[in-house]
Amino acid sequence: MVKVKICGVTNCDDALLVANLGAEYVGFNFFKDSPRKVSVKLAKDVIAKLPSFILPVGIFVNEEVRDLVKTVKKCGLKMAQLHGQESPEYCRQVAAETGIPVIKSFAIADEKSLELIPPYQQAVNYFLLDACVPGTPGGTGEVFNWELAVKAKDFGKPIFLAGGLTPDNVSAAIEKVQPFAVDVASGVERLPKRKDYDKMKNFIRRARGLK
Repeated sequence: MVKVKICGVTNCDDALLVANLGAEYVGFNFFKDSPRKVSVKLAKDVIAKLPSFILPVGIFVNEEVRDLVKTVKKCGLKMAQLHGQESPEYCRQVAAETGIPVIKSFAIADEKSLELIPPYQQAVNYFLLDACVPGTPGGTGEVFNWELAVKAKDFGKPIFLAGGLTPDNVSAAIEKVQPFAVDVASGVERLPKRKDYDKMKNFIRRARGLK
């Protein structure tokens, strides 16, 4: 069964809805320039209220390793998702110092974009594929060519598929790519800081193959 990650959650009510609707992962964005940025205190308070079956993921962009490690430990994050220009060595250091799995994000513009992935094969646990929008490290709401995601599976790591997914296209994306997980932020929002219950419910149901 394809897993679901609802990303860019900014408040406790939305986080609990994500859990109650049956997603496996909830993402908290610590990137200072994101419209969905949360503070360490808020994330810690929300995560403390989550049931144990849902895994909180921290999203970071070119963060100092020591600051990332502090945030992971203070909040109780279970995975770290890296959306910047972090090197394989950086990813290994994060994994070693936090003891949690690492997701490395790649912005996919064309087939040449896939050439960036192989150096990370032994450095991270998962790859996340997102649309390439210059100057924006994810959360763009743009779709990329899913044929490239299919090719990226050849690198041998579980794939989180992101980029413009919505309740209307997630079934087609899963049918085409067969990813490990699907990742959505703007596609289930009514405002950048608030999720939409019906959109989340429909997204998760369709990711499960339900109507």
